[in-house]
Amino acid sequence: MGWLARLRADVPLLAAALWWGSLSAIGFMAVPLLFARMPTPVMAGNMAAQLFAAQMWLSVACTLVLLVHSLPKYEEKPAQTQASQAQSATIFIVGGMLLALLIQFGVAPRIVARQDLRLWHSVGTLMYVAQWLCALVVLLRLSRR
Repeated sequence: MGWLARLRADVPLLAAALWWGSLSAIGFMAVPLLFARMPTPVMAGNMAAQLFAAQMWLSVACTLVLLVHSLPKYEEKPAQTQASQAQSATIFIVGGMLLALLIQFGVAPRIVARQDLRLWHSVGTLMYVAQWLCALVVLLRLSRR
């Protein structure tokens, strides 16, 4: 198998790794550092909101790539392909995408508006962790060849 074909075969694994890794880096390292190092919580919150928005678009892109690659390919034996691994993870891919969208368009506006901040921050955090777990499940399934 040539390097280009190999790269094409590894696209789902790379997308899952990027999705999970970026969620880990933003949510568990960058944002906590913002709140530890920025002069005010408001400044840190504004920057965190921008990072989470960028993360949402990256999550959507990665999950779309994963969904496209999980479509059955009729010329291959499904049990032997990485696409079949992605098919078995479809519920986690779709779930992760929906969580990303719900956080950005449902929860984040309430946090920015400071509407019941403790509640919506807790809901957003739980949803982010759930998305992180979805990404982890997908990554682990795809890494088992």
